[in-house]
Amino acid sequence: MSPKLIDIGINLTDPMFRGSYHGKQAHADDLDQVLLRAKNAGVDRMIVTAGNMDDCHSALALVKDNDALFMTVGCHPTRSSEFESHPNGPEAYFNELKAMLDSPESKSKIVAIGECGLDYDRLHFCPKETQQKYFERQFDLAEATGLPMFLHNRNTGKDFGELITKHRSRFSNGVVHSFTGTVEEMQSYLDLGLYIGINGCSLKTEENLKVAASVPLDRLMLETDGPWCDIRPTHASHKHLSKMSTEQQALYNPPSKKKERFEMGSMVKSRNEPCTMGQVLHVMASLHNMDPEALAQVVYDNTTKVFFPSQ
Repeated sequence: MSPKLIDIGINLTDPMFRGSYHGKQAHADDLDQVLLRAKNAGVDRMIVTAGNMDDCHSALALVKDNDALFMTVGCHPTRSSEFESHPNGPEAYFNELKAMLDSPESKSKIVAIGECGLDYDRLHFCPKETQQKYFERQFDLAEATGLPMFLHNRNTGKDFGELITKHRSRFSNGVVHSFTGTVEEMQSYLDLGLYIGINGCSLKTEENLKVAASVPLDRLMLETDGPWCDIRPTHASHKHLSKMSTEQQALYNPPSKKKERFEMGSMVKSRNEPCTMGQVLHVMASLHNMDPEALAQVVYDNTTKVFFPSQ
């Protein structure tokens, strides 16, 4: 039996999981197969990441009748301009987010505020000042609900840490997801009581692996960030997958086909999905010289403590 896993960041509202790539239908909708593979691989809960108001509505439609699916509510830094482009202004956009958080229909399925933060790698989508303004606004949501925060940070110097420090008393808990920073940066977040989310993008280089190996186990969470951040043969982490058994390979790295040669029941090449959580687990277990099942239990306990405290 596979160890239980929780994928804290999966973009299941992305059209790729319905067979659509860049606006073109490449193959049949196979979301049900994606969810079945996740279940078979021991992924018993998944948190669907929402990055704007439209995502929130799509995520709710997806999660509301599925006991394994939960969601975030918030606005991604690259989409922060949507606050200002709302027909009735920024406050109306904020109130729509708040209304979803307060709604009896959605309340039990929302486990975090996010994905929110700062991203200076993609300023062409949204300027720095706008990102900062509406990242700060979302601490209001965290404070009002008591929910933890699902945080995004890319190449922001000290700005992200300074805003977190300024508002740290206003939110209960949080995870810096898809972490790719330095040991020093990680330590600054640990000092603020945050958790560190690791996925395939966190494990690309030897330097990344050194950082991942130093994440304290009681502050570690795992994710896929699918359909992105798969572990590839060119990544430094890939060699650690050789320790997986044939049975584990079948669960965590099932056969895949290019989307042009799609076969129902097979993974789509380069489209990451929750069943690959086991790959991230095995890399981290190898880096920490631990039994994967023992590590899975530690990470499961960390994750439930933050996102599912009453369960």
